[in-house]
Amino acid sequence: MAYPYRVYEELRREAPVSYFEPTGQWLISRHADVNALLRDRRLGRSYLHVAGHEEFGRPAEPEFQEPFWRVIRAGMLDVEPPVHTRLRRLVSKAFTPRMVESLRPRVRAMAGELVDAYVEKGGGDLIAEVAEPLPVTVIAEMLGIPDGDRHLLRPWSADICGMYELNPTLEAQHTAVRAATEFSDYLKALAADRRANPGDDLVSALTQIGELTEDELVGTCVLLLNAGHEATVNVTGNGWWSLFRNPAELARLRADRSLLPTAVEELMRWDTPLQMFERWVLEDIEVHGVRIPRGSEVALLFGSANRDPEVFADPDRLDVGRADNPHISFGAGIHFCLGAPLARIELAESFGALLDRTSKLELREEPEWKPGYVIRGLHALNLTATPA
Repeated sequence: MAYPYRVYEELRREAPVSYFEPTGQWLISRHADVNALLRDRRLGRSYLHVAGHEEFGRPAEPEFQEPFWRVIRAGMLDVEPPVHTRLRRLVSKAFTPRMVESLRPRVRAMAGELVDAYVEKGGGDLIAEVAEPLPVTVIAEMLGIPDGDRHLLRPWSADICGMYELNPTLEAQHTAVRAATEFSDYLKALAADRRANPGDDLVSALTQIGELTEDELVGTCVLLLNAGHEATVNVTGNGWWSLFRNPAELARLRADRSLLPTAVEELMRWDTPLQMFERWVLEDIEVHGVRIPRGSEVALLFGSANRDPEVFADPDRLDVGRADNPHISFGAGIHFCLGAPLARIELAESFGALLDRTSKLELREEPEWKPGYVIRGLHALNLTATPA
């Protein structure tokens, strides 16, 4: 959807809780409600720890999808306590604020190298040449993926994420299963090698944790890749496109680089890369007097919550200096994005490098949105880059 924000405005005003028949979901559109339900333990990312598919009125998943769900449900995003608590505790050791901040010089150097190459050739597709390689390389280095294999990661991730769209096509489902299987096989082989020959990387560290099963190790690495770059890529593309549509704010950011931290937050709020997050209702709840029964699925509309005038002054205005910005693009509650500090560093260094190394960036053509809704991003962003 090229511009969902007018629809969100109407939902917040007229029907903050509404049932959407085509997807069988309850749409939740206001910031306060989305924020509260993300933290509400009566809802979960999964229901399989408390009920089977039949009890929740859901059809059994097709047998061919089994390899996909085995990988996905072994990662912490798709499980609930106590399994989630254990996995997050183990993995969070690699994402302490100090550990993440120590990566900044390397991220800055990587961003500089990518932008230098981009500017030297006069521009091109910013997404393919800067936005994608930076976070993929960062997470690949953290995991210890050999240089020669890193080209495999982005296609695997994009194909796996295709399953998260609303009503994915049968082709997209088979593609996601294939990608999950290939990535899983690759990681099992890598883990076996690191178990025997450990290095200074996250896969090696994970192989040394006795309480982590092989499936959990694979699921954790797949999650770190997908969550660790998919949003960052799309914030970069969406963010620059937002700045081109708001040239006064781009000029303001060029003139005052101290605005970079608030600009990054605002770009995530204004056109968020994850428009919707789903939760299952594990116990009956009531929202604005509407009873939502156990077994229902709620669609928490992040894109709408981030434009709620009850929380954000003049929410449709892009303001790179916005100081009070409680956007929920990273989620909330126990599933709050573990990699948020790293994503902020990557975005600040990427935007900063492009601003520092160019005197002008200009659109060559208006970009097109990818067809998906849940994950919002551009196909490409073709620019002309004039060196500083």
